[in-house]
Amino acid sequence: MNRYLACQLRAVFCAVALLSNGFGQQPTIKPKKEVRGVHQVVSRVPGEMLAQLNDSLQQLASKVSPAVVQIEVTGFGSVSSADRKELALVVRQHAVGAGVIVAPDGYIMTNAHVVEGAQRIRVILWVPPVTLDDVSNSGNVQTFNAKIIGLQRETDLALLKIEANNLPALPLRLDRSPQPGEIVFAIGSPDGLQNSVSMGVISSAWRQPDPDNPMVYLQTDAPINPGSSGGPLVDVTGAVVGLNTFILSSGRGNEGLGFAIPARIVDFVYQGLRKYGHVYRIEIGTIAQTITPAIAQGLGLAQNWGVVIADVIPYGPADVAGLRPGDVVVAVDGRPMLTLTTFTAALYQHPPDQVLKVDVQRGAQRLSFNVPGIMPRDRMDQLADVSDPIKSHIEALGILGLDLNDELSSLLPAMRRSTGVLVIGQAPGFGSVDTGLRIGDVIHSMNRATVESVDQLKTAVAQIKPGDAVVLQIERRGQFQYLAFEME
Repeated sequence: MNRYLACQLRAVFCAVALLSNGFGQQPTIKPKKEVRGVHQVVSRVPGEMLAQLNDSLQQLASKVSPAVVQIEVTGFGSVSSADRKELALVVRQHAVGAGVIVAPDGYIMTNAHVVEGAQRIRVILWVPPVTLDDVSNSGNVQTFNAKIIGLQRETDLALLKIEANNLPALPLRLDRSPQPGEIVFAIGSPDGLQNSVSMGVISSAWRQPDPDNPMVYLQTDAPINPGSSGGPLVDVTGAVVGLNTFILSSGRGNEGLGFAIPARIVDFVYQGLRKYGHVYRIEIGTIAQTITPAIAQGLGLAQNWGVVIADVIPYGPADVAGLRPGDVVVAVDGRPMLTLTTFTAALYQHPPDQVLKVDVQRGAQRLSFNVPGIMPRDRMDQLADVSDPIKSHIEALGILGLDLNDELSSLLPAMRRSTGVLVIGQAPGFGSVDTGLRIGDVIHSMNRATVESVDQLKTAVAQIKPGDAVVLQIERRGQFQYLAFEME
């Protein structure tokens, strides 16, 4: 046992030496004779090295922590009642999570499940003391109300905005992928304990816990507990390599199986949510299928597992690059394609401004293609880009709108009325209310008064007092419905 512990400690102290010499700079380590006991190992490690490690970790924590926020969410939810099981109880609920500031002007990334359904979101920033030696000042906090810019349930990511500037922000590590064994630090608010720091390593850089879900994650043994969702997983430089999102546990606490959304996916979703309020992934113009034994036998494929190209869209990127139906996808961007879900995940992780490298097996040939990915644009996004943001912005409702006309009606399926206000974008402000409106909705009336233009809607909204009830009649995909809310 002592010999095993000695080996473990030697590995740790090698990492100590690396960290204490400037986060990644290679130290000079003299060869040691064989060590037979734990005490001998400890005696060979200079006290200065441990002190340097301690200082380095403190410096890293002080660098990263100001950009990590605590998120307090208030909303309503149902709870079970032991006395009256047939009665659904709806009560006010509170939840705590974490987030990371990704832009100095107040943009914060967190998990969608942390803020979904929230009525009120408060963001708490930690203001560190002036010096690490100032024990009389443990730091202050600043509290802001936050708005949801957008969220995507598929990746479990959400973008928040607070009214602040010149905030400390952490960069997303996009230049390389983390490697198994790499030291990382998880920062969050487990059980409301703000800016808790834990250390571990990357256990796997490509883990797909659910075979039916194309999402892939970083796996880490850094302790992650409830309340840390949405907090960053950072490397020794302080850059964000992932966003902590869930753990696998037989109980409630950490068991060394934590999962974080890779930084490239976080950045991809962030860019889409910030610009459009929703997210698109790249496409290459193919239809792919999982290879089954029957497909492999019928098509004479060399393997009965993996991914096969079933169709190539004429004149699309894949067609122009040279991909053909029947090609077996071996790898994308150097990563093996074992299932259809890994192929879908690869499209999510690929940077939109770079070509996609696709390796395929075609009969006895192994071929490689560079395929330019395309990001399909919704017509509503194009309208939002060309519209006047001042004229189209209805601040109190947090939307961008255009007067409906015959040309716009042609973009929408089965319109039943030819007048109204078409919602072309989400633009939540700090005085806006959560209306439930979606992009593509058409507002036909407000509190029974007909609405035919943006100016008319703005005038009607201006007459509503805080606390008054508002009912919008909207048309959504050819069907009428009411949206009711109170003006704030």
